Amino acid sequence: MGRAPPSSPRGARTSVVAYRVPFFDTDAMRVVHHANYVRYFELARVLWMDEHHRPYRDYVDAGLHFATTHVEVDYHRPAAYDDALEIETWPEWVRGASLRMVYVIRCRDEHLVTGATEHAMVDDAKGRPRRIPREWRDKLAATLGEAQ
Repeated sequence: MGRAPPSSPRGARTSVVAYRVPFFDTDAMRVVHHANYVRYFELARVLWMDEHHRPYRDYVDAGLHFATTHVEVDYHRPAAYDDALEIETWPEWVRGASLRMVYVIRCRDEHLVTGATEHAMVDDAKGRPRRIPREWRDKLAATLGEAQ
């Protein structure tokens, strides 16, 4: 619980989503239900794609999707109704057909949740793995900063 949150490598492209917690995201204990943090990761990942690569709809239009293959979530402190969250994300690695994104969720400069997701490129016809198109993969790799 006392560990410092991960920080983006120098030069990595990051995005931050501001999100005010609505009542319906909370549970009977009046805190954000644990499953909602994965949704927050998704908000941040899609924004990151829009800001630093290409809109996700470009992948959809090309018949491609990033299927989630792995999720890690470490809960440090709970968020509650009406908290103003900041969800920061950046890519950790990009491979031939996959990528990994890292997330830090903060509220008032206190880190609440850290995590990561891994995604495999698949076609939308049968969900079969596909390589990320080279030009797109190279552009993604250029956003990693010194972690490359």
